[in-house]
Amino acid sequence: MISGYIADYFKELYTVFMDMAPYFFFGLTVAGILHVLMKKEFIVRHLQKDNFLSVIKAAILGVPLPLCSCGVVPTALSLRRNRASEGATLAFLISTPQTGADSIIATFGLLGIVFAVFTPFAALASGIAGGLMTLLWRGMQRQALPSAAAFDCNSCFEKDPHRHSLLEKLKGMAVYAYHEFLDDISVRLGIGIAVSAIITLVVPDDFFARYMGNDFVSMLIMIAVGIPLYVCATASIPIALAMIDKGLSPGAAFVFLTVGPATNMATIMLIATTMGRRIVTIYLGTIAVMAIINGTILNFIFKATGAPLPVIEHVHEGHVHGPAHALVPTLFAAIFAVILAASFFRRARETLVPAVARLFSRAAPAAAENRYVAYTLTVGGMTCTKCRNKVAAALKAVPGVREVEVDLATHIAKVKSSMSSQDKLVKAVEDAGYKVET
Repeated sequence: MISGYIADYFKELYTVFMDMAPYFFFGLTVAGILHVLMKKEFIVRHLQKDNFLSVIKAAILGVPLPLCSCGVVPTALSLRRNRASEGATLAFLISTPQTGADSIIATFGLLGIVFAVFTPFAALASGIAGGLMTLLWRGMQRQALPSAAAFDCNSCFEKDPHRHSLLEKLKGMAVYAYHEFLDDISVRLGIGIAVSAIITLVVPDDFFARYMGNDFVSMLIMIAVGIPLYVCATASIPIALAMIDKGLSPGAAFVFLTVGPATNMATIMLIATTMGRRIVTIYLGTIAVMAIINGTILNFIFKATGAPLPVIEHVHEGHVHGPAHALVPTLFAAIFAVILAASFFRRARETLVPAVARLFSRAAPAAAENRYVAYTLTVGGMTCTKCRNKVAAALKAVPGVREVEVDLATHIAKVKSSMSSQDKLVKAVEDAGYKVET
């Protein structure tokens, strides 16, 4: 009995993956192209004025960018340090994680044209609404900001002080799309696909329609579930698809697609710390209210147009139906499977290997452990995974360093070393192009 359920689950998992993988692959490719073409200095130049036009520009610029909720915060704070207005910064914070070039392509392939067209416009409207609320709520004291910092090639969207050949640009696109950006979302994407297969196999077909028949209540539940979760726009798509397939309304699923990627507890705390409680209030309130409004509009569109709801192709009598049989999609799915497996391996090497090493190190004699000193460095200028990896590599290369942990969200680097001072660690960070803040 159990073996039969396991076999059925893996059949559903295979079907879900084969249906989704080609769109994920093309989405990653577009994300890499945007990374090469869009320069961060261009974004900053258009967001400095504290007016309605800057808010609109910020929301528009944020829609196609492939950044999740945790990834967008360092970028947005960097923009704020470089004198982007408060309203423009919040508009960028809200619109960017809800969608992106990669998730728009995946949305079109998995949820259909209605979702694919509606989602970026809804993200744009939400970003503008949040920026406008910030402009209108001027009575309180603004958050003090650090001095502006110059952009360099360590930024997420690089200023290019030198010319790159076509081959270098293609290499940069591929490294960002299939390595750096994919590593940021691969684990959550894998979990999303796995959860989608579980919902498809285990949950009854009319579950959400039976127990969450009221659309407004369903949306409130999706907000309560989505706010604390850490899920990116692309990874949330398979979960939303599975819930629609089991009877959840498109509007309620859209609320999950909006709130899940836009918020999580780590992001909320970081924004509160750096930009103040007033901004967090506007941030969460705008996302929640606009999610319900947009979800209601989307339900109306489906009812008014009679557009078919997205469904998952199921496994019947041992046969897999749908685009998984087509040669070209299968080829792209295989390519995506390879780069996803490589990303899983890299993430495991970064997390599991140090964890195992720490586990064994606890069994070492206490005298040996006392030879190491723990240092904590606050590193300025880190804006993306590439920055974090570069700082970590620079610190690990210093003789005497035993362990290194670099947190992108807090900009904290924790180092365990046998050295008696942190001077060499500071120099290594500065040589890598970053600054240790005191």
